[in-house]
Amino acid sequence: MKPILLKGGRVIDPSANRDEIADLLIENGKIAGLGSVASREGADVIDVTGKIVAPGLIDVHVHLREPGQEHVETIATGARAAAAGGFTAVCAMPNTDPVTDNQAAVGFIVKQAQDARAARVYPIGAISLGQKGQQLAEFGEMVGAGAVAVSDDGKPVISSHLMRTALEYAQTFGIPVADHCEDHTLAAGGAMHEGLVATRLGLRGTPAAAEEIMVARDIILAELTGGQVHLCHMSTRGSVALIRWAKDRGVVVTAEATPHHFTLTHDACGGYNTNAKMNPPLREAEDIAAIRDALKDGTIDVIASDHAPHHYDAKERDFDDAPFGIVGLETALGLGMTELVRRGTLTLPQLVARMSTEPARVFRLPGGTLRTGAPADVVVFDPDADWVVDPSTFRSKSRNSPFAGRQLIGQVELTIVGGTMVFNRASAQMGSAQNADVAR
Repeated sequence: MKPILLKGGRVIDPSANRDEIADLLIENGKIAGLGSVASREGADVIDVTGKIVAPGLIDVHVHLREPGQEHVETIATGARAAAAGGFTAVCAMPNTDPVTDNQAAVGFIVKQAQDARAARVYPIGAISLGQKGQQLAEFGEMVGAGAVAVSDDGKPVISSHLMRTALEYAQTFGIPVADHCEDHTLAAGGAMHEGLVATRLGLRGTPAAAEEIMVARDIILAELTGGQVHLCHMSTRGSVALIRWAKDRGVVVTAEATPHHFTLTHDACGGYNTNAKMNPPLREAEDIAAIRDALKDGTIDVIASDHAPHHYDAKERDFDDAPFGIVGLETALGLGMTELVRRGTLTLPQLVARMSTEPARVFRLPGGTLRTGAPADVVVFDPDADWVVDPSTFRSKSRNSPFAGRQLIGQVELTIVGGTMVFNRASAQMGSAQNADVAR
């Protein structure tokens, strides 16, 4: 493995409060030097003047669909899409077919990710067997095989007793319990946010309270048990207020928000646009403002994409029948730069923290830092590059994005995982062969 010397970039490392023009040396898969670094014999020297050099991005919430739905995504195509988006690591949710609820299933994902040789993939095991919400899965065996958290995402943990037990049991292994907060009795049949747009479109809506009730329940159980609850894809101002209250009380609660929830309102569903159908649904302008404020002050710790690929035909159905979810790995950084940094909500170091350093901390993962000796997981991106979202160029197999045609700033130039270049925009179009194999 040849050394890599990144020369003259703006190095941003929130883990060390570093923001300066510097060189970065990578040797033997590790960060070997940072500052004014002399060229090393045999090193690949790359001039990154005017670019941002940061710890590789980490996404703690993606759906890679393998096993069971390889026609819409595989671990390999998802890992390559992640690399193209600047992510050096992603955490794969367990709602596969069969469900990732045992040691063998976790091991399969680990092996497939190793073979892909792109972004790292960390499996998340199911909380309950088959995600049925009845019996706990064996956390210890899954952690031993490589799982970094547990979740029944896609389905809420309805039983408060089961959720309490999960929070207690997870402490033995030092892992978070990530929950999809949704009261099914309130959300049943809902296709979008309950509000004026749903009324105008004649669609049944899901009220904000469906999320907030479960957020409150999970916070209470986290306080009771002392376990870490991680609240997935927060979408409402009420949820933000509850999380802020809980953190003030010292409850071990962490939370994430998606780019679509700090960017789009329920107006995007107008014209029955199924690419804007997601769960939790897009909310109102006041909710977007609350999510952005929470990202700024740290009430919400992490930006996660909730990358959810679907076949083209599935999204072409009537709005009520179309599946929830959008792809997000290849647009997350651009949306963060455009909607948060350019608008002055976050500084560049704060955005890097929310997309790299904090995800590593919250899920106790390697990465999120450029300290000497750390794994050489690095992203280089141009903060000023303008680009237009064109789903036909995605490395993902799927194209279900509501951002097609949107102009963004901030484009990934290089992604390095363990000292190996896994994405280089300047080289011959990486992934062109994969682009021919899409979910159409």
